[in-house]
Amino acid sequence: MEKTSRLETATGSTLLNVELCGRQSSSFQLESGRQRNLVKSRMAAQEKRISGKGASTMANKGPSYGMSRQVQDKIEQKYDPELEVRLVEWIGTQCGSGVGKPEAGKLGFQAWLKDGCVLCELINTLCKDKPVKKIQSSSMAFKQMEQVSQFLNAAEKYGVVKTDMFQTVDLWEGKDLAAVQRTLMALGSIAVTKDDGFFRGDPSWFFKKAQENRRDFSDDQLKEGKNVIGLQMGSNKGATQSGMTGYGRPRQIMNP
Repeated sequence: MEKTSRLETATGSTLLNVELCGRQSSSFQLESGRQRNLVKSRMAAQEKRISGKGASTMANKGPSYGMSRQVQDKIEQKYDPELEVRLVEWIGTQCGSGVGKPEAGKLGFQAWLKDGCVLCELINTLCKDKPVKKIQSSSMAFKQMEQVSQFLNAAEKYGVVKTDMFQTVDLWEGKDLAAVQRTLMALGSIAVTKDDGFFRGDPSWFFKKAQENRRDFSDDQLKEGKNVIGLQMGSNKGATQSGMTGYGRPRQIMNP
């Protein structure tokens, strides 16, 4: 009897522990679910704030002061409104009326290009095989930044050097729209220089880049060139020292 009683007591304790563990596990799962929902709701709220924020700053970035403000003012002064008009006209001619036209001013220019759709359309019209396969308008920040990055990668492969490329934040956060203008000018210049039939518009809008003028010389021409005195070394125009007399007596210095 005593052994049976102990066995029942032990069994009851085990069942109680199992029940407690089950309750703790259920409580933990419930708490984990609540935390996941909380994180999702915070991320959604942050995404909404970023998308609805003004074009000049991100949601977690306040205005700059002091030296930072002075640097930002100098960067903004580099923006050229006249160049903006030329670039808008070229992009409209190159891509067609489907891209529309922005409102006049820096903020309108930024809002027009911010989602990357117009930029991707532009690079696709300049290339035979369209480098950006899928162009989709989206209100999500990371989607817009992704399309701007696709344009930058395609522009670099097209021939724009890295020193002429803007950064994604320069356009998306409006940090340096003058750099955006510089990239588009470099892109137009390369398109005019290539002259492959894809450029549309007035070629005088962009300067034509210098091209390589390679020359091949034979071995005999290279050997003859070694006997020629380059003008960089100077020229005496055929004068020589023949017939010149020696120097006269040096000046005599007498002590009094």
